Amino acid sequence: MSILEIRDLSLRFGGVTALAGFTMEVRNGELLALIGPNGAGKTSVLNCISGLYRAQEGTITLMVPDGGRHSLHRLPPHRIAALGVARTFQNIELFKHMTVLENLMLGRHVHMKGGVLGGGLYVGRQRRREIEHRRCVEEVIDFMNLEPLRSAEVGNLAYGNQRLVEMARALALDPAILLLDEPTAGMNAEEKESMARFILDVHEERGVTVVVIDHDIDVIMDISDRVVVLDFGRKIAEGTPEEVRNDPVVIDAYLGRARGDVA
Repeated sequence: MSILEIRDLSLRFGGVTALAGFTMEVRNGELLALIGPNGAGKTSVLNCISGLYRAQEGTITLMVPDGGRHSLHRLPPHRIAALGVARTFQNIELFKHMTVLENLMLGRHVHMKGGVLGGGLYVGRQRRREIEHRRCVEEVIDFMNLEPLRSAEVGNLAYGNQRLVEMARALALDPAILLLDEPTAGMNAEEKESMARFILDVHEERGVTVVVIDHDIDVIMDISDRVVVLDFGRKIAEGTPEEVRNDPVVIDAYLGRARGDVA
């Protein structure tokens, strides 16, 4: 069963075509990797899904657990997030002057209800809601092993920990689907191994459908169920990690020539 369907997506910036008739299906409960050379259009796909870009052509449809179908094509980012689509960014987008706990509480914003009066008085229903949101955030902090850092200012954390906090903030939304854009970028080997383990835990223990972009092919091939390959905005291959690894079209896209031509 699909949770997300992308059909014939085309995205252009002036004379530059970022995506050309791109089609992709994300199955409920899978860990799908999106790979390709630099400039292939991978981040553009995530930006279209999350509402940061609006494609000129094509459709993006989200199937939520209650059976509803939602077209994401014209929705603003906050409406898409409210439907259960969370993401991280290639360049870390955290509030550096705020603590880990405060950043994660912001990840709950789409679930927070109540007007200015209720929020200001902090009584009754508003207080109970705040306590419930705090409980959800504390659960994520524990899951991501961030307890020692919960009160630390994010801007003072090591780079690898900031990456973890950004993923934790996305998890605080209780997403149905999680989009990860280069989660291991800039990390050393040990940090990459730790991040890969957290991605698998999010997928397997919390049951979140994950779409991940990463340039570390070894990481991708180790953790993903299925791989989709882009080149110049078009899908050129799709299959299991082993099928994609041995696809001559994929090898040519990455190396500039098919494996059989390599001296």
